[in-house]
Amino acid sequence: MNNLKDKDTGKFIKILRERNELTQEFVSEKIGVSRPTLNKIESNKTDLSLKQAKKLANLFNISIENLLNCSEIESILPEHNKRDKKEKDSIRISIPEINFKKFKEVILYILNRVGAKPNVGETVIYKLLYFIDFDFYEKYEEHLLGGTYIKNHYGPTPVEFNNIISNMIKQSEVIKITSKYFKYPQKKYLPIRTPELEVLKAHELRHIDEVLSRLSSKTAKELSDISHKDVPWITAKEGEPIDYESVFYRTKDYSVRNYE
Repeated sequence: MNNLKDKDTGKFIKILRERNELTQEFVSEKIGVSRPTLNKIESNKTDLSLKQAKKLANLFNISIENLLNCSEIESILPEHNKRDKKEKDSIRISIPEINFKKFKEVILYILNRVGAKPNVGETVIYKLLYFIDFDFYEKYEEHLLGGTYIKNHYGPTPVEFNNIISNMIKQSEVIKITSKYFKYPQKKYLPIRTPELEVLKAHELRHIDEVLSRLSSKTAKELSDISHKDVPWITAKEGEPIDYESVFYRTKDYSVRNYE
């Protein structure tokens, strides 16, 4: 059989690549395919050939049987994502794996930097987080926060935000106030402590600063309109998660990466 297809193999390949801190460009060159083709393989949108599987197994230093059977999944997944043994055969890999500590510190960083601006309420924070996450993924092909963003009428909404901010309120790290921005009700969050910047790398902070400089003065309506013209939001289905991989098909006006 020349073509191999497994519903989990593509995601397993992506986990192996990210665990080894390899870019799609590097891996695609090593196995002799284009980056878009590797992207389709990792998304399970195209079949993996036997020749490609052998090259990937060699690259990741595992047997081809382990690659195709995804037999190292349990050793790669974080401890809290492991299932009972009886569920092993139906295990699904959750990508991305959100970094809750980093997510919390980034929220605090945003609030300390721009939270006092009158336009920066909860909806604006949603959109800032979306562009921070998706722009970073396009630039570096890795997740900064790895949040899950749902497509809704008002633009991308991070599903983890409510749980994280509620925990921060309980821990007396932020306080929530209700105000008005012009005639509209607005939820605002004020930071009580400064962020622990050691959880962020220099290029991550630089990236966040760039997004805040570009977008933090815009209203919720302006940011929603901007997000509605972004390919990831356009290609997602209403009420479903927005696919990070779609950033590689952004239009010139939205792309933050020099592909040349």
